[in-house]
Amino acid sequence: MSTSQLSVQLYTVREALAADLPGTLRRIADLGYTNVELFGFVDLADQYSELLPAAGLSAPSAHARLLGEDLDVIFAAAAKIGVSTVIDPHIDRALWSTRGDVAASAAQLNEIAAKGAEHGLTIGYHNHWWETENRIDGTPALEVFAALLDPAVVLEVDTYWAEVGGVPAADLLTRLGDRVQLIHVKDGAVTEDDQDQVAVGSGRIDVPAILAAAPQALRVVELDGFNGDVFDALRDSFAYLTAHGVSA
Repeated sequence: MSTSQLSVQLYTVREALAADLPGTLRRIADLGYTNVELFGFVDLADQYSELLPAAGLSAPSAHARLLGEDLDVIFAAAAKIGVSTVIDPHIDRALWSTRGDVAASAAQLNEIAAKGAEHGLTIGYHNHWWETENRIDGTPALEVFAALLDPAVVLEVDTYWAEVGGVPAADLLTRLGDRVQLIHVKDGAVTEDDQDQVAVGSGRIDVPAILAAAPQALRVVELDGFNGDVFDALRDSFAYLTAHGVSA
């Protein structure tokens, strides 16, 4: 089993993937990454199951909307590729304002996690900014949600969006503890504008503090947008993180 702590969310290179899937995977591997996080993988399961190992890559995690979806199809695709953790990346913003809505979403994800376990899969959730921006009795909605999840459900904390939502990511990670098994590591001006994101280590985020607060978590590099060649940003992010003790 790989001991790498580092991965990259392929949404970062979505345009390159659409143009040349095998070539893009090779470019990721050539940068030094050995893990990737998939998105939109269900219809590409056959290709990924062949192309990832051919490029020397593994996909321990993948994003897929889960609530209200055909889980059998998603879980079968994940198993074919070799994904072990499937993460719901988005619960609608309108459902994070009341305790009742948050509890209902947590209950649904708990049920999905039980079904996932039957397929040998771990289920998780990934936040945006509204889950920390919205407060329920003074507590960030994401933390209310976490307290209602079955212990089997993991969190992938997007540290950048947590900060955009007004919560210091390192503090959040400390409070959530081992529930957090993956983190999105990203940097930038800490705004809602994707194009304000930059290579890890060159923005306003206190990345070393975040890494220290979640030593157990797989570090997943992501840029939702970037003004320039995104492969340069991935190269620079890799260099920064490995220089700061992240195992590649």
